[in-house]
Amino acid sequence: MEIDFTPFFKRYEALVAKADKAFAHVKGQYPEEVKCTPGCADCCYALFDLTLIEALYINYHFKEQYKGAKREALLEKANAADRKIHKIKKAAFRATQEGKDEEKVLEDVAQERIRCPLLNDEDRCDLYAYRPIACRVYGIPLAIGGKGHTCGRSGFVQGKNYPTFNMDVVHEQLMALSAEFVQAIQSRHVKMADVLVPLSLALLTDYDEAYLGINDPSSEEKGAAEGGKDDDGS
Repeated sequence: MEIDFTPFFKRYEALVAKADKAFAHVKGQYPEEVKCTPGCADCCYALFDLTLIEALYINYHFKEQYKGAKREALLEKANAADRKIHKIKKAAFRATQEGKDEEKVLEDVAQERIRCPLLNDEDRCDLYAYRPIACRVYGIPLAIGGKGHTCGRSGFVQGKNYPTFNMDVVHEQLMALSAEFVQAIQSRHVKMADVLVPLSLALLTDYDEAYLGINDPSSEEKGAAEGGKDDDGS
C-alpha cells in the first residue's frame, strides 16, 4: 500500500504557518523581550515529545534530506540521545510508582537537558525548515498544561500580561490530525495516534507498513511458512 502523506502534511504545515505567524507577531510587539538570535540553542536542549503526525513529518524530511554517512552520523547522535531520554523517563516512572507527586516529577523532567541530535557543531539545526512547532514558538510566552511558561533567556517579566501561544490547543489539533491519519490508512493499531515520542526516536523509527499496521499479517505468516519449505514442497 502506497501511503500518501501529502494531504496530512499540508494540514500540519497550516498549523506550522499559524505558529510561525504567532511567533512573528509577539516578536514584533516585544522585540526586546524575545531574545532568539542565530546561534542561540537553548531550546535545542529541551525535553519534549512529538505527536504521530509531527514524528512522521520530521522522519520523512530527514530521510529526504540526508543519505549515506551523514544520515548514519545523525542517527548515531539520535540513538545516544534516545538512550538518555529513556533513562530519564524510566526514573520518572519509578518515582511516580514510589508515590512521588506526579506534578513535581514532571517539573523535574522539564529541567532535564538533552542535546537535540539535529543540533550541529555550529549550534544550528540540521533540519531547521522542518523543525517541530514546539521549537518554532520557544522564546515567546506559552500556555502548557494550563500554566504559563517562558524561555529563561527571554526578557518577559513574570506576572505581566503578554500575548500567549496556547500549546494545549495546538496539541489537541495535532492529536486529532494524527487520529485522522490512523483512521485514513485503516491501521490495525487503532491507538497509535495516542503515542508520543521524542524527536530522537522519530528519527530512528522506520515508519513502514508493518509499523503503521497496514500490512496483512496473515500474508506475512503465509510467506514465512512458504519460505520454510524445501523445493519439493515438504
